[in-house]
Amino acid sequence: MSAATLPRLLAPLALAAGACLAGPAFADDLDALALEAEPEAPAAADAGSASKLFVEAAAGRADQRYGLGSRSIGRATLDWRDGRRWSPALQSVLSLRLDATRPSDERVSNPVLSLREAYVGWQADGARSALEFGRINLREGPGYGYNPSDFFRDQALRTITTVNPFTLRENRLGSVMLRGQHLWQDVALEAAFSPKLEDEASDHRFSADWGATNHRDRGQIVLGTRFSESWNARWLVHRADGESTRLGASTTALLSQALVGHAEWSWSRDRELLDQALGLDGGRRSHHRAALGLTYTTAGKLSLTGEFQYNGAALDRDGWKALAASPAAAAAYYGAATALQDNAARQAWLVYAVQRDLFIKNLELTGLLKLNRSDRSRMAWAELRYRMPRWDLALQLQDNHGDDWTEFGITTVKRSASLIGTVYF
Repeated sequence: MSAATLPRLLAPLALAAGACLAGPAFADDLDALALEAEPEAPAAADAGSASKLFVEAAAGRADQRYGLGSRSIGRATLDWRDGRRWSPALQSVLSLRLDATRPSDERVSNPVLSLREAYVGWQADGARSALEFGRINLREGPGYGYNPSDFFRDQALRTITTVNPFTLRENRLGSVMLRGQHLWQDVALEAAFSPKLEDEASDHRFSADWGATNHRDRGQIVLGTRFSESWNARWLVHRADGESTRLGASTTALLSQALVGHAEWSWSRDRELLDQALGLDGGRRSHHRAALGLTYTTAGKLSLTGEFQYNGAALDRDGWKALAASPAAAAAYYGAATALQDNAARQAWLVYAVQRDLFIKNLELTGLLKLNRSDRSRMAWAELRYRMPRWDLALQLQDNHGDDWTEFGITTVKRSASLIGTVYF
């Protein structure tokens, strides 16, 4: 870290400390404003344990396009998360994942290490104020398949082993940052600063890959507000070197005992997604991004979500028609959207469904359908999983459909099926 970076690192520390000392606090903890729309994450191990470890193996077949026939696919994974509370005020978190896939990822050869989180945290009495430093996976937004206000998402995936958006968010790399938080009764204030550590991402399999997440200085301020027990919102301001200020907002509301609504929005002045993919200086324009959805949950443990997604920087229908004439440009465009975790479609629809205790206890069915309205391609994914305290067994199916050089038609794999076994320790 350069000497010039140190003052920028200390500035947010002073800001966070000031926030910690300001005003009376009444709420119990920093999670009091949370009203999540996303499905519950399954408990992989005893909730009281400080360390969670699981190993996973997958094997299957994939039908390929372009006359390539079918081939075997597989994956072996080791996933470890360790959280320690050293005192009532001090804690640490270490989270990493090791993936070996067949075929291997084109970007990094097997096996691929993902150091997701490694940080220490301090918390005041009553959990009203907190400071954290290290690699933190700072996730924002209630959207299911698209999070336009999640400004720390770009370049954060070292390897992609699933299309499930919740798993992708959990498995990505955090950014090295200093973060301070303070909570009042119905208002939360958060300030974060993430310094530049490296110029670019690493392709070494065991690299911590600081350059993927910390290739520029950036900072963010978030204000969380709770209007009632059933309605909250978050307001974000994000600034990074070489970029204009980004604004974001999100809200989640319990509309009835069975219906939850969510909305998420961001604004920025940046290049079109195609210009970013091709390395062109097309000038900066004003772009809006948004996700709007509803989740309905039945008494029979079925949760069904519909979400509309909009990306003003992405190609529309006419732009896709022009892109189809250049296969190389199409590959670069969709590759850039994946790396940035941005939506490749100007407009898209997502349907996400979870049925728990399907026919028998602990049998869970999860389904995902995404439609790119710009190029008319679609992707369907389903998982049937049987859960036990120390092991899971799952069947995953995926189908990618679309014309050549569309988002889901350009992929080599047309359809696939995998059997997955997971053991928890």
